[in-house]
Amino acid sequence: MRIHRIIVQLCMVLLAGAAGVQGQNLITQAIDKSVRVTLAGNTRPEATAQNDRGAVAAGLVLDHLQLVLGRSPAQQAALDAFLAALENPQSPDYHQWITAAQFAQRFGPSAQDLAAITTWLESEGFTVNVVYPHGMIDFTGTAAQVRSAFETRIHNLNVNGAAHIANMSDPSIPAALAPVVKGIVALHDFRPESYARPARPGYTASGSLFALVPQDLATIYNFGPLFSAGYSGRGQSIVLIEDTFLYSLGDWTTFRKTFGLARTYPYATLTQVAPAPASGPNNCSAPSVNGDDGEAAIDVEWASAAAPNAAIILAACANTTTFGGLIALENLLTEASPPPIVSISYGAAEALNGAGGNAAFASTYSLAVAEGVSVFVAAGDWGAAVADAGSSNPYATHGIGVNGFGSTLYNVAVGGTDFDDALTGTTGTYWSSTNSSNYGSALSYIPEIPWNDSCASQLLAAAEGVPTTYGRTGFCNTTTGEGFLDIIAGSGGPSGCATGGPAQSGIVGGTCAGYAKPSWQTGLFGNPSDGVRDLPDVSLFASNGFYGHYYVVCFSDTSNEGAACTGPPSGWAGFGGTSVSTPIMAGIQALVNQYTGSRWGNPNTVLYRLASNEYGSAGSAACGSSLGNTAASSCIFYDVTSGDIDVPCRTTNNCFRPSGTNGVLSTSTAAYQPAFGTAPGWDFATGIGTVNAYNLVTQWMTGQ
Repeated sequence: MRIHRIIVQLCMVLLAGAAGVQGQNLITQAIDKSVRVTLAGNTRPEATAQNDRGAVAAGLVLDHLQLVLGRSPAQQAALDAFLAALENPQSPDYHQWITAAQFAQRFGPSAQDLAAITTWLESEGFTVNVVYPHGMIDFTGTAAQVRSAFETRIHNLNVNGAAHIANMSDPSIPAALAPVVKGIVALHDFRPESYARPARPGYTASGSLFALVPQDLATIYNFGPLFSAGYSGRGQSIVLIEDTFLYSLGDWTTFRKTFGLARTYPYATLTQVAPAPASGPNNCSAPSVNGDDGEAAIDVEWASAAAPNAAIILAACANTTTFGGLIALENLLTEASPPPIVSISYGAAEALNGAGGNAAFASTYSLAVAEGVSVFVAAGDWGAAVADAGSSNPYATHGIGVNGFGSTLYNVAVGGTDFDDALTGTTGTYWSSTNSSNYGSALSYIPEIPWNDSCASQLLAAAEGVPTTYGRTGFCNTTTGEGFLDIIAGSGGPSGCATGGPAQSGIVGGTCAGYAKPSWQTGLFGNPSDGVRDLPDVSLFASNGFYGHYYVVCFSDTSNEGAACTGPPSGWAGFGGTSVSTPIMAGIQALVNQYTGSRWGNPNTVLYRLASNEYGSAGSAACGSSLGNTAASSCIFYDVTSGDIDVPCRTTNNCFRPSGTNGVLSTSTAAYQPAFGTAPGWDFATGIGTVNAYNLVTQWMTGQ
């Protein structure tokens, strides 16, 4: 029987691990279907009577669902202690990365619990495909089987003209399984958002456009001395997690050739793979080229710009109801040699991702860190209103929320900035009027502000001569300001709904709780004593052309925001978004790994120590981003202290609207407390700030 084969596989995995205490048995009662527990917070807000178009066919197959398993408090404490020890130079476990099999033995569910769960799934008619070492079970079944086992119906929906399927109520499980089972991924086909923004120049104070090419990136963030010293990523690999293959492999080649990377850094390679799991049936079908292929082009090209001799690997699986990128990452982490660096430019708000979805990413990333894998995740492109991502409304309605893909304790969340030269009339100081042979024109580091395209930006309002953004006469309620009515901005905010469930779908509240503040974030100047994980960790330029600057991308899919990669790159496709800043930070990590000769697991432990050293108890006046080319040459981080990521709103949720149609996102509904502004040191708009790549890499070991 199939169940016996699965049990044998599990036992082999456990026996292959390092010595350790196996997880205790948490399922201690007989499974009684009539005694149930609801998995709260796992229904999409679109699953409403208004959108309902009736039940799906009973035989509709839901392929590669995932059951998310949890740990006992003692076992979770042991994992947390071990992950901390991995990053502590004084610990005998320092950088003693473990394998997936060892992780399963030390921190995975007990063999008895796994057997009980897989037996139950198969008794309900499901096919169990893959049992992952970090406590995830890949299984397949029909809508009728889902209804019977989880007591929720899968219905067809019509959402703004688009067809979807989703569960109409929170799923439930037999109470006997509740100590182990934390959620299901996913009973709907709503995809995570790609955090890429096509270039749309909207407001250019100087009337000039200066688009970024790789040479500009190297100049602004000081990659040049690293490259000259031989630290360009040779021998390193960077995995970009996607749910699509590239439209054209040749676009990467054209990008590198046009901008001089191919000639100077000849050791780079590009491959795209659909990774299979280490054992069991292959649950990773090669994806088709879909609407996310622009994201894929951005990721592979700009990771290569930051680490131009590195091996670039695009890893993708086709979407089922489960995000194909999650399947790809899980499968990579079960390989004998997991990748050292992973970049993910997708996401969904914690309150929409659901408790099960959030637990799935936290569990997967924790395995990654234990293996020494550094995970970089885009913070988002919707200010602090990530739950409104993809909405047809140009204003926030769901209040403050952050990306659940990036709010875990085990990843680096990357935010976004813009350049301040257009607003301050200093474009001539920082950009040459002519291009080099590689099309570069940046002259030095450039002052930065948070990326914010919206009328709620205090800097934009001031530039238009309007003193406030809110109220009947505020900028968001003027004729000019309403032309900038949108929620496009770099994302940040406090974790608020990593666990539990909201009272209103997608809105932080109810039993929602954020991830606890990690030790490495505690005590950094500027970071609030709010008890929760805060985003972002670090930022880089991410604008989509609002003040005249964006990233050039060779993306030849002309049917999807692309352009032919012929002629001068000024005519090529352009993008912004934290989708671009994230693979660049992953590229910087590749240079760190090359320089130090080691992989680093969770880089936040070092990033925050370095930031604490630089900012001390009062910030660093010498490293203020506003200083531009006069900032101290020793700065590792540039502290962004002007501007905000505030966006307009029309709601009672975190919206300050004293009068007028449009309010602005605020931590108070009674007073203007913008969500969120900059300040010296760490802030919700840009995190630690942006980086000087040379200083970060060469001073990395001082953060130990």
